[in-house]
Amino acid sequence: MGLPVDKLVIATNENDILDRFWKTGRYEKKPARGQEAEGGLEVDGVKAHEDGVRETLSPAMDILVSSNFERLLWFLAYEFAATAGMDDEFNRTQAGQEVSAWLKDLKLKGGFGPVYMDVLNNARSSFESERVSDPQTLETIKTFYHKIGYILDPHSAVGVTAALRSMQRVAPDVPHISLSTAHPAKFAGAVELALKDEETFNFEKEVLPQEFVGLDKRVKRVTTVSNDWKEVRELIKDQVEKELQGQ
Repeated sequence: MGLPVDKLVIATNENDILDRFWKTGRYEKKPARGQEAEGGLEVDGVKAHEDGVRETLSPAMDILVSSNFERLLWFLAYEFAATAGMDDEFNRTQAGQEVSAWLKDLKLKGGFGPVYMDVLNNARSSFESERVSDPQTLETIKTFYHKIGYILDPHSAVGVTAALRSMQRVAPDVPHISLSTAHPAKFAGAVELALKDEETFNFEKEVLPQEFVGLDKRVKRVTTVSNDWKEVRELIKDQVEKELQGQ
């Protein structure tokens, strides 16, 4: 788009597969290990699933395999193939084969790598990464509330923490922009946990939009449907028909 962007900072929570890739060149799911608990495992006191995903205060970031990352891998492999001096068709074919092999290892072995150093260095030329723990997330929410009275949601707090580290480590004189990703009202548990010791903090007055006040006390309408696409289709058709009839 023509913006003078130096690098993009990848911010991960404790599900840090991308941060580990940028640090080591390995992309590994690393299944969780720990004492069994209902619905998953306990690892360091944190609930985790058998595939390795840990439940954190920033749940929208609790993933391991990202579909967008597959696209980036292809471009990295394509640019690496281009160094061989062959035509574009060869470069595209080579990139596709490389990524297919990596993803096959991810599926069968739970990971792949390390990738070629040239591929990793190319990735590092445009991106850097950080891992932010739950305690660090809470600390950032608290710090920004103290400094400027702004209340971060936990996902935005992960991004802000990563940006601050980048400024300190790499480029203190380069402006950083951290994009807020959600409203703190959606994550009351994390926000209240971070600011529970603030005597003046009032979640309903400072965070909750007026439209949300009393929402938890309203009547809930739930329709249970089986995991069958035909049944879901019929349910939707029935609901649409009722709406068209003004019911």
